[in-house]
Amino acid sequence: MSLHLGIRRTRKHRAVDAVTQLRDENRRLLGQLIGAHDHIAIQDHTLAEVRVLRAEAEQVVVCLAANVEELTEERDQLAEANEALRTQLAPYLAADANRDAITVPDLVRDTAAVEDQATAPIDVRPLWEAHGISPVLRIADAPSVDDPRTPTWVPGPDSETTQSLRVA
Repeated sequence: MSLHLGIRRTRKHRAVDAVTQLRDENRRLLGQLIGAHDHIAIQDHTLAEVRVLRAEAEQVVVCLAANVEELTEERDQLAEANEALRTQLAPYLAADANRDAITVPDLVRDTAAVEDQATAPIDVRPLWEAHGISPVLRIADAPSVDDPRTPTWVPGPDSETTQSLRVA
């Protein structure tokens, strides 16, 4: 009688099983290696295309830089020519301005048209000064407090506010 107390033994690791596992792992790694080679080939092709595009872009930049230099020289020459023409034309412009100047005095000029009306200085005084009124209520002119038409804000003759509002 053998004593097996419910303890089961697992399969022992055999060398054949290890070899099979290693072969499976080798196949999987070879598949990854082939995939990596494909990926590297695609990346190399993309890199070659990018280098071609970069060379074209550099050529365009060089051409544009040459155009900028030429246009800058042309602009400077045109600015110098423009300044020379302005100095030549200045006496003629001054003569035309003197000939066409309006020298009619104001009394003779017709100001009947709305756009030719003479302007006056703007009056910037406060309204009470411009119209001869006072912003302060004079007690002598104040209506009676007993009158029902008198506003409620008008002070009575015996209050302190009345004394401060009194104007000589």
